[in-house]
Amino acid sequence: MTPPNAITLARMLVVPIVVWLILADFANHERWAAVAYAVAASTDSLDGFLARRRGWTSVGGVFLDPLADKLLVMGALIALIEQDRVSAWVVLIIVAREFAVTGLRLVAAGGASVIAASQLGKLKAFSQNVMVVCLLLADRDAGWTDVVVAIALVLTVWSFADYFWRGRHHFLVREEAQP
Repeated sequence: MTPPNAITLARMLVVPIVVWLILADFANHERWAAVAYAVAASTDSLDGFLARRRGWTSVGGVFLDPLADKLLVMGALIALIEQDRVSAWVVLIIVAREFAVTGLRLVAAGGASVIAASQLGKLKAFSQNVMVVCLLLADRDAGWTDVVVAIALVLTVWSFADYFWRGRHHFLVREEAQP
């Protein structure tokens, strides 16, 4: 168990707490949820930095880190649907993109290839994290949150297109006939 993997596991363990805080019914619960979410989201940069800087990379970390990120974002967004803070169709686009990119990476891995995270993918993740925090902290009728959601959606779709463009050759390879 490397320190980055421990940080990643801690992020995963915080997900139910964040969801509970979003759905709770006490004064300032959304502020507490925003703080817990922001702290958990910031650990993604920390564990990645430590893994690269100290050479603590591992196969487990390569698997767990994106899983923890997806659980955090999706858990919060699903809870925000329940709170009527975000539309289900917005969350569906984000979830569909994650499934599609993960599927593409699996196809690439089957061909012994890796499709690395791109800067655009990292920007997408950042925009989604900002979106969640803004949705938690803003008044329910704040129109500016629509702009934040739109930016996150544009980056989500753009990064999806980028991953598929970079990995398109994996879908053009013909399988050899088996005897």
